[in-house]
Amino acid sequence: MAPSGYAVLLRVEPAFTRGVRRRGLVALARRVLAAGGVQAPAELGIAVTDDATVRELNRRYRGLDAPTDVLSFGLERGDGFVTPPDSARQLGEVVISYPTAARQAEEAGHGIDEELAHLLVHGLLHLLGYDHGSPQEARTMQAREEALLGFALRHSPEGRSAH
Repeated sequence: MAPSGYAVLLRVEPAFTRGVRRRGLVALARRVLAAGGVQAPAELGIAVTDDATVRELNRRYRGLDAPTDVLSFGLERGDGFVTPPDSARQLGEVVISYPTAARQAEEAGHGIDEELAHLLVHGLLHLLGYDHGSPQEARTMQAREEALLGFALRHSPEGRSAH
């Protein structure tokens, strides 16, 4: 278990390793978990992959045959996953499409690090129970994202395909 009590497993496809600041994403994930009141020990997976993989996951698990930027797969919402007693809380996994993140960063006029951070926080907030299905939920989620990131978002969650 990590010293913070949060084990964060980050997997980055080889094609994208040069563009991903691994330590920064892991540290951000730990800060979000702590700020979200997640009791340690807890485990989280993060995957940074390609558009085709994310599209296939979106099709298979959400029934949407379309690309997206981030997907969250929680392990705590009554899906039958059982954590053994005295083991770390299994939060789930956040899957980010690097090519989509790069395109969105360029369109928004900021760097890939900022976009990856935003997508990670967005995905983590979904794991922590936030959603953007209604305008009020979207405002609440965006305000939380901005507070955790320390900067105002240049695009709204309503215009994103993030889940």
